[in-house]
Amino acid sequence: MEKSNLPGPKTQAIIERDHKVISPSYPRGYPFAMDHGKGTEVWDVDGNRFLDFMGGIAVVATGHSHPKVVKAIQEQAEKFIHISSDFYHEKWIELGEKLNEIAPFKEDALSFMTNSGTEAVEAAIKLARYHTKRANFIGFTGAFHGRTMGAVTFTASKAKYHSGFYPLMNGVTHAPYPNPYRPVIERRKGEDYGEAVVRYIEEEIIAQILPAKEVAGVLVETIQGEGGYIVPPDGFYPALRKFCDKHGIMLIVDEVQSGMGRTGKWWAIEHFGVEPDIVTSAKGIASGMPLGACIARKSVMDWEIGTHGNTYGGNPISCAASLATIDLIEKEYLQNAKEVGEYTKDALTEIQARHPSMGDVRGKGLMIGVEFVTDRETKDPAKKLTERVVDLAFERGLLMLSCGQSVIRIAPPLSISKSEVDEGLAMFEDALTHAEKELM
Repeated sequence: MEKSNLPGPKTQAIIERDHKVISPSYPRGYPFAMDHGKGTEVWDVDGNRFLDFMGGIAVVATGHSHPKVVKAIQEQAEKFIHISSDFYHEKWIELGEKLNEIAPFKEDALSFMTNSGTEAVEAAIKLARYHTKRANFIGFTGAFHGRTMGAVTFTASKAKYHSGFYPLMNGVTHAPYPNPYRPVIERRKGEDYGEAVVRYIEEEIIAQILPAKEVAGVLVETIQGEGGYIVPPDGFYPALRKFCDKHGIMLIVDEVQSGMGRTGKWWAIEHFGVEPDIVTSAKGIASGMPLGACIARKSVMDWEIGTHGNTYGGNPISCAASLATIDLIEKEYLQNAKEVGEYTKDALTEIQARHPSMGDVRGKGLMIGVEFVTDRETKDPAKKLTERVVDLAFERGLLMLSCGQSVIRIAPPLSISKSEVDEGLAMFEDALTHAEKELM
């Protein structure tokens, strides 16, 4: 099962060239240099085949180079590539109409198009301040919202994202994210852990630190991504919505990673029966073309002309790719994500029974996290084991990424088949077996 020629000579040559001209700030995992891809399969420049279980970090929703997406890109590129956001074009409007149709609230939606998730978050921050005429926010530990100065202030998954960049944006107070596997707040009788966290915000933050009338918004990843693919308890969002309504605070859900069908619904927030005020999207929205969106209730997106803008907003090629992507998700892959996601989670639970290092298997749809521990009783994170599994999986032909302290995320294209899941999980378990022998 193990590939003996990794990295190959062409990959090594590319890495050497990269180191000479590309910023060292980019986090790189194992030595993979891509040549081409189709669906869930990818090939490196040396001809080695891999299965992609991380989907470009949950980006290639329809698989690599889906022919319908490629055709949409080609047809638009032949017409025009750019006109700037000072003018109009139909693809931009069509995408806005589609996002209005699938937005996770009943009220009509308006969208501000961006180039990335972090830009969508920046737009949401500015919009919430503008609409509420308030300056402060509540975020959550373990969060990842991006690396630009406003977004990185909310980001709290790793201290290194802040190191060397102070002072950050003023006005963000963090609360514990409700991680059911690792709770840090004591629950009261009859209270689920999500409700306990909202009570903590009310009693400890609002009552003692930050007056509610000063809070513009609560920014939260519906399902936490970089922090460990954490699914909050069912009571969290209903309690948080009630809290926001009570104090006139905007509920902003970051669905950059969890949205666009990833969890088996258009938006992860739909699993919790709650409507947000603002939602941010990117990653899976355009199958890999650079695109993001800040989508808000029409009554909330009330800023005046010129208060926010960008040169590439509504890029025609990205919009064309997004429309093709959304059509494919709607007709085929939304249901596939649900069904194959359940199949994958069940298969992982079976593997878990054979491997004591697998402390928790969690997720919705094809957004699944596997948390590794040195002991299931103490739940001490097995960090070295996690990274070793990722490396050994790569050597066997499987692309995976870690997150949190000791979690491997499984976020393949939404088009993945059950047979590809079986093939990939066989490689995953083989890698895990060898890693356990080495380190446990």
